[in-house]
Amino acid sequence: MRQPSRNITQTIAAWAIPVSLAVLLLKLLAWWVTGSVALLSDALESVVNVAAALLAFFAVRISGMPPDKKHPFGHKKAEYLSAVVEGTLIVLAALLILREATSALFEPHLAGAPMLGIAINIAATCLNGIWAFLLLRFGRRENSPALVASGKHILTDLMTSVGVVVGLLVAMATGWFILDPIIAILVAINILWEGWKVIRSSVDGLMDASLTDRELGAVRETIEANLGPALEYHDLRGRRSANMIFVEFHLVVDGEMSVADAHVICDDIEEALVQKYPGSVFVIHLEPDTELHQSAAKPA
Repeated sequence: MRQPSRNITQTIAAWAIPVSLAVLLLKLLAWWVTGSVALLSDALESVVNVAAALLAFFAVRISGMPPDKKHPFGHKKAEYLSAVVEGTLIVLAALLILREATSALFEPHLAGAPMLGIAINIAATCLNGIWAFLLLRFGRRENSPALVASGKHILTDLMTSVGVVVGLLVAMATGWFILDPIIAILVAINILWEGWKVIRSSVDGLMDASLTDRELGAVRETIEANLGPALEYHDLRGRRSANMIFVEFHLVVDGEMSVADAHVICDDIEEALVQKYPGSVFVIHLEPDTELHQSAAKPA
């Protein structure tokens, strides 16, 4: 795992604010020139993007603060809190869209300059697409839940915008303006689902969900490659907190081994783990070989 850079993460989070504001203004302009409730729904989701960008910025700054007396394990969970709030805002935006769309079902219409509005929306969509790619790329590279949540939300916004544009073009070509509020309702349902997924994944982080099987497997490989004269290890468990992992396990050594020699083995294993997972925390509990028979049935 590469050394995380909080400076890069904070820079990306800061740039998200003006980018989201620009996209919001473009989408509001597209709605203003068309009167389309589908384009309004697209703009309402971008309001959430602005709020989410602000939340992510402050969450990333807080999570980058070093551990202190009151928070000895750091402030990493601030990003999960930000992502939960963002997911809640996404759900709220979906409910607002549903309200607007259902009222428009009874009087569907398009006014003003639909093609101009669609062109403006396409420009906003292209900007969103570039930004979503950057957020996901850097968020995953830096293991930032806040940036990844924002990236996924904007990616949803992107797909939503594409669906809205296609639907409006079909409505204009066929004269079936009822498609406008129907599209908005479909958009709202999709946003509800995405909001739920963001909340669920973030709550897992807050609840100290276990590392994935793949992550635990990588930790096992590192431990086994550096066991040295140790007899075995067991009771391995770990959790993730943003770009840090917390791992603990029991290490069985020869009961006749000196404390100093056993400590060297622990140091070697811990050094190898820290090199692979910089900034993470590892706790090793030493046991004598009298514990060997008790752990034989436990998976290593």
